[in-house]
Amino acid sequence: MIRQVEFRLMARERGAHLVTDEVVAHLGSLPETGLLHLLVKHTSCGLALNENYDPDVRHDMAVVMDQLVPEGNSRFRHTLEGRDDMPAHAKSVLSGVSLTIPITGHRLNLGTWQGIYLLEYRNAGGSRSIVATIVS
Repeated sequence: MIRQVEFRLMARERGAHLVTDEVVAHLGSLPETGLLHLLVKHTSCGLALNENYDPDVRHDMAVVMDQLVPEGNSRFRHTLEGRDDMPAHAKSVLSGVSLTIPITGHRLNLGTWQGIYLLEYRNAGGSRSIVATIVS
């Protein structure tokens, strides 16, 4: 059986944000076993699994991405939407925009220290649309 739900995450400032609880709140009941596939329908943010305990990791992940693709590269041509736009697209490609997570015992089968991140690469990205597909 396949069930799909689309929802919006609240708008967040630029950075790495733990959104596991917000995602789970939109899913409804989960099957005994299955898979959850998440897709963020935007080209200037990303999804990732990472450390869910220490907020310093979220800060440091944002620092890493900003060092990998800094703003102000004079070789970028796509600059109509601001200095953060093309770097945001590049970071989105690096992080990816989808995740697949196993479901076991009606719960997401994540590691002890894993959580779902929204990686917001724009200074003002707005709310983000997520398509969640649950396969059981």
